[in-house]
Amino acid sequence: MKTTLLTLLALVVMGIGHAQEKNKSVSFEVKGNCGMCKSRIEKAAIKMKGVKFASWDTETKKFTAVIDERKCSISDIQQRIAEVGHDSDGYTAPEEVYDNLPECCKYRDPETQHMDHGKH
Repeated sequence: MKTTLLTLLALVVMGIGHAQEKNKSVSFEVKGNCGMCKSRIEKAAIKMKGVKFASWDTETKKFTAVIDERKCSISDIQQRIAEVGHDSDGYTAPEEVYDNLPECCKYRDPETQHMDHGKH
């Protein structure tokens, strides 16, 4: 009985471990305005262990990545992106970091959201 229980427990633990994917595609919204934002957001993500690809679209505000879930999570990426000045679902950039962004990158300001940002 004890051996059967341990075997079942081991199988459950192994099953949970395999639920994490090596090349999982993820996406979520990240606040930003321009090409400089794009560069900052993508650079912050791609430098993380486990992020294999990162792209942010200036028009749709959609961030897409391919990650190794065994090394990082969506939350890890969102937190890192917030640390460089960009809000996403559940993560807000620190005021001091946001305040130091270039004027064109201040996505919380309604005036900058409608500017022609081009590729700065």
